Amino acid sequence: MAARGSSAARREPQRRPEPQRRPAQQRRRPVQSQQRRPAQPRQSVVIPFPVPERQPVKRPRRRPLSREEAQRRQELRLRQQALEEEGKELARGPIDLPFCLLVLLLMAIGLVMLLSASFPSAYYNTKNNDPTYWFVRQGVFAVMGIAGMLFIGKINYRRFRGVAKSLLYLSIFLLVFVAIPGNPFAVTVKGATRWIGVGELFNFQPSEIAKMAVVVYFSDSISKKKDLMRSFRYGILPYAALLVVTAGLVAIEPHLSGAILILGVGAALMLVGGINWAWVFGALGAAAGMLYFALFVVGYNTSRIQFWLNPWADMKDKGYQLSQSLITIGSGGLLGVGLGKSRQKFLFLPEEHNDFIFAIICEELGLIGASVIMILFAALILRGYWIALHARDRFGSLLVIGVTTLIAMQTFLNIGVVTGLLPTTGISLPFFSYGGTALSIQLAEMGVVLSVSRQMKPTKAG
Repeated sequence: MAARGSSAARREPQRRPEPQRRPAQQRRRPVQSQQRRPAQPRQSVVIPFPVPERQPVKRPRRRPLSREEAQRRQELRLRQQALEEEGKELARGPIDLPFCLLVLLLMAIGLVMLLSASFPSAYYNTKNNDPTYWFVRQGVFAVMGIAGMLFIGKINYRRFRGVAKSLLYLSIFLLVFVAIPGNPFAVTVKGATRWIGVGELFNFQPSEIAKMAVVVYFSDSISKKKDLMRSFRYGILPYAALLVVTAGLVAIEPHLSGAILILGVGAALMLVGGINWAWVFGALGAAAGMLYFALFVVGYNTSRIQFWLNPWADMKDKGYQLSQSLITIGSGGLLGVGLGKSRQKFLFLPEEHNDFIFAIICEELGLIGASVIMILFAALILRGYWIALHARDRFGSLLVIGVTTLIAMQTFLNIGVVTGLLPTTGISLPFFSYGGTALSIQLAEMGVVLSVSRQMKPTKAG
């Protein structure tokens, strides 16, 4: 029975385990062979480049101010505010009357002498034969210059610090602009391209702006350095480079006298600013060596030097201008031939209304009249240096020194050229020679001096 039971168990078929049915979502869908999907373009896979996370910059915490430091800062702030208020009050003070009267007196005499010296050439050389042509144009610029002088005289001169760099960049741009060959706005007269203008309506010399730009920029920069001016890196190198660039651009016009004025006023401001005297003597020696090399080795302007020493050797050509100037001066004698009675101005003396107007002054007013005018110039220059000594701060003092040195050098060079003391070169006499823009800029410079004079330190009586 047991055997049968076991055999029955063997015969009994084994049931297969039923397969687990997948859920309806995972069942395979029947492939529809009839409707094929269009092939989609492969998309490029962009693998992002790992960008490192920026960690916040940890700034060091400022050390809290102590009570003494906070109090010191507060006192400094209050002191600056007090100085600003004091400057505003002082800027409303009176101008230096003697300086202003000397300027107006020289300008008035200059207009009268310009009319006397220029009417023959104006009659023969102008289109309408107008004898007052040069005088009227100069008078218009004189009125504009006086208005500008009085306006600038009311401005606080400390504001000129803000325009120092801009004025320097503008002057260098204009000097480069006038030197561009083929420039339609550049005006060439007697082989020298010194002017920018449109026809006869408006002409000006960029070198006049460059002179004032050098004065303002040097005064601003030097007044901030103080003891650093004794070093070569801060006191010599930057200013020497600027002078070489500016004076070089003026010299290639060519305008030798303008380059000399720029170099001279820059050197004067550096000297007053406190540079070492060894550099001064070194610069003078280098300048003397370059002058000797240019004149006697290269031969530049050798004929001018020769006929300066002896203008009578060729008084009809090379030495004509200087010889006629000496004849004009000698014709005046002690008292002169009288105002308006000059004979040399009738087309004998070249540039009688411009660079050589001082010769006409000597002829018409004589030695006494010319000496009086030179005394007026000397008084103006000395009064300018007096204002510089009593200026409120270093910047104002340097400004006045620069402007006054410009007037002094220009006056000395012009009189020296006219009298034969120096070689002939084109340089005008301030307030006298014809030149509208030059006169306007000179009067504007006088306005700067008057602005500084408003804030002068009080002087002791007696």
